Formats: sequence, C-alpha cells, structure tokens
Amino acid sequence: MTYSKYHPVVQALLASVFFATSIPAAKILLGKIDPVIMAALLYLGSGIGLLLFKVVAHRVKSTDQAGLAKADVPWLIGAICAGGIAAPIVLMFGLRNTPAATASLLMNFEGVATSVIAAIMFKEALGKRIGVAVALITAASVILSWDKTGSLRFSIGAIGIIGACVLWGLDNNVTRHISAKGPLAITIAKGFSAGIVSLGIALALGNSLPSFGYIVLAAVLGFFAYGMSIVFFISAMRNLGAARTSAYFGTAPFIGALLSFIVFKQIPDVQFLCAVPIMLAGVICLLNEKHEQHAYP
Repeated sequence: MTYSKYHPVVQALLASVFFATSIPAAKILLGKIDPVIMAALLYLGSGIGLLLFKVVAHRVKSTDQAGLAKADVPWLIGAICAGGIAAPIVLMFGLRNTPAATASLLMNFEGVATSVIAAIMFKEALGKRIGVAVALITAASVILSWDKTGSLRFSIGAIGIIGACVLWGLDNNVTRHISAKGPLAITIAKGFSAGIVSLGIALALGNSLPSFGYIVLAAVLGFFAYGMSIVFFISAMRNLGAARTSAYFGTAPFIGALLSFIVFKQIPDVQFLCAVPIMLAGVICLLNEKHEQHAYP
C-alpha cells in the first residue's frame, strides 16, 4: 500500500486520537479551571485555531462549499446553542465528578442520542440493528452510571456526561442540515460564538479567569480535540468514505478510556469491565447501520 493510501487512514486515526485526548486532558485542567470557563476556552481555541489553519493552509476553496443562506441561520443557531454552549458546559460539570475513563466510554452514548433524536424529531426510520445498538449502549451506560457508593441511585456526574451526549446528538442532527455549506466555516463560527457566549456567562456568574498558562493550555486542547479532529475527520471521509472513517473514529471513546487509565494510574473496576464488552458490541452495531453519527463538536 502506498503512502497516498495510508494517508487518509492516518488522518482518520489522528481525528480519533485528538478527540480521545479531550476527556483525560480536560479532567486534569478542571483542577485549575472553572467548568464554564473551561468550556469557553475549548471552543475559543477551536475557533481561533481553525481560522488560523484555514488562512495558513489556504483551504477555503478545497474544503468549503456553498455559503450559508438566510434559511440556514436558525439551524446554525441551534447547533451553537445545543452543541457549542450547553453540551460542553454540562460535560465539564459532569467530568469534574466522574472518572475520566468512565466519562470517555460514556461518550459512545452520543451515537444513541443522534439516532433516537433523528427518529423522533426528523422521522428517520431505524433498522433492527440500530435498535439493538441503542439497547446495548444504553445498558452499558446504565452500568457505568450506577452510583458506586451502593445507594440505589445514578451518579450525578455520569448523568451529566450522558446529558452532554444528548445535546451533541441534537447538534449532530441540526448540523446535518447545513454541513454541506462549508464544514470548517460552520465550526469556526460555532467556536467563536459558543466560546464568547460561554465566557460571558462565566464572567457574569463571577467566575475568574485562570492564569495565562492555563488559558493557553485549554485553548490548545480545544484546537486539537475539537478543531483539528474535525479537519482530519473531514479529510479522511473524502478518501475513505463515511463508513470506514466513522469506524476509525468510533475508537475514540475506547482510546480515551485507555489514556485515562494510563494518565491517572487507575485500575478498571468491575462496573467498567462489565460495561466494556456490551458497549463495544453496541458501537459495532451502530457503525454497521448508521455511519455518520458524529458531526462536528
């Protein structure tokens, strides 16, 4: 296989790895940065970084297509509110109270949320394999979300992670209506808009900015995890197709879980070990049936 054939595979894997780092890295930074500030910096980093990338790489003509029309604005606003503002804030609060490995694995619930919302809101038909995938991933998510203290309740942090996945599922469905209008331009707009609004909310609540060094670290993380991940995903999809690219990208939650165990020197508990095979089976079913479950974070 020549380098040109390997290239899109490498791009797809880089997209997965970059996104996978977001959970353990954000978990570390949340010790120094308020959750709302963190969400704002991640998206501002994505927006600023992708804008610079677009200018330096001269990719406007090669990556963007038709410009946004007036009718597209409500869809863009919906994507910004759901996936750009609400989802990352909910995720950061949930992540603060959830082990990074568990949070990484729970991110698979985004595919379930995307499929169910597509069926309910946009009347998409769901095949039998999707139904099995939804059941399996939901069951694994319930196992992961169960409070480890022994009380009959779910972990608040895990519920927050699942809530963020639901919001990103809504974002994916909304973004799909305008994704052909220039994915990088949409992501840049989402990054700046969501970042500025989230930052305004944080400052209005009295949250203070961290030191300059942590601001830079959070912004760089946002650029790679939410910015370059999208660039590589889009580039790989154009050569590999949606099915194979989504299959590679589907490894992100599992890579994130592995990285979390390494970084935080944790040993998988019984809940995690029970959930992994169920979650993996659900993801395989989901990818085989619906290949474009992930849009743009």
